[in-house]
Amino acid sequence: MKIAIIAHDGKKADMVQFLTNHIDVLKKKEIQLVATGTTGSHVERAGLKVERVLSGPLGGDAQIATQCATGDIHMVFFFRDPLDKHPHEPDINMLMRICDVHNVPLATNPASAELLLKGLLADAVV
Repeated sequence: MKIAIIAHDGKKADMVQFLTNHIDVLKKKEIQLVATGTTGSHVERAGLKVERVLSGPLGGDAQIATQCATGDIHMVFFFRDPLDKHPHEPDINMLMRICDVHNVPLATNPASAELLLKGLLADAVV
């Protein structure tokens, strides 16, 4: 299973904290992580192995969307900052649309990501 990890600047610390809190689940299920560039560097510094693509504004969101469309990514954790402006908003909307079109589970905050991980533990993710 491959999970994409993306976080806006104001949510990167939350993402790293979330992942480190759930490291046992990620290792138990042999989950591969792929992340946009800057988020990936934060995740790596926390000691987790992650495949990095471009930064979101430089095309990383589109690279993740492509992998969702081809079935290579099975779940997306995208901790968004709804209170800040994002110049690459069209890419963000495209990624979310691709997740919907291809039925890829998408968590946009720690609470929804927690539920997706619990589903994995129960082997209940459809």
